[in-house]
Order: sequence, then C-alpha cells, then structure tokens
Amino acid sequence: MSDDFSALVEAFKKVGVSRAYGPPLQIGGEELIPVALVSFGFGGGSDGGHAAGGGGGGFVLPVGVYGHNAGGRVTFQPNTVVVLAMLLPLVAAAGLSIRGVVRALRA
Repeated sequence: MSDDFSALVEAFKKVGVSRAYGPPLQIGGEELIPVALVSFGFGGGSDGGHAAGGGGGGFVLPVGVYGHNAGGRVTFQPNTVVVLAMLLPLVAAAGLSIRGVVRALRA
C-alpha cells in the first residue's frame, strides 16, 4: 500500500507542473504560454482491520497567458472571468468585516 501511494504522489507532482504551465502556442504570430491554478488532494484510511478506503480530487483554473507585447516585453494577460471569480471570497470577507465595524461603532 505504501509503495503504491508513493508512486501516486510522484506521478501527480509531475501532473501539477505540466498543468500549471501549458505548452507554448502560436496565435496570430504571437507566442502565448497558458497559466493555470492547479490543486489536487488525496486521502485514505483504515480501521486497522479489513476495511480501508481512499479518494481524491482536484481542479484546474485557467488564470491567463504569458505573451510578448509589441516592444518585445513579456506580459501577463489575465483571464478576467476567473480572476474576478477568485476575488469574490475576498470581497465578501471585506464586506462582512466592514459591516461588523459599522455595527460595533453604532453600539
């Protein structure tokens, strides 16, 4: 069991890196390198007897691309929809914090 788990961990180390930065693409005469946020998780357990189990999962979010601009500089062009979706928890937390401060000041 331990050897199988170690082999799985090593395999997914390589998968994560290859998913975070995609192969360069030529689009409209410009070279673009896709960038993503990659997360994987696994777990397993046993009751010490015959029952054992495990599972895992993950996700990949396309964050944007690296590309060359007209001046030859490398720039990052974000995927606006995904970046805004990733900011939603931060905006919600800030709103709740401000609401708490306003309520405390009123009391």
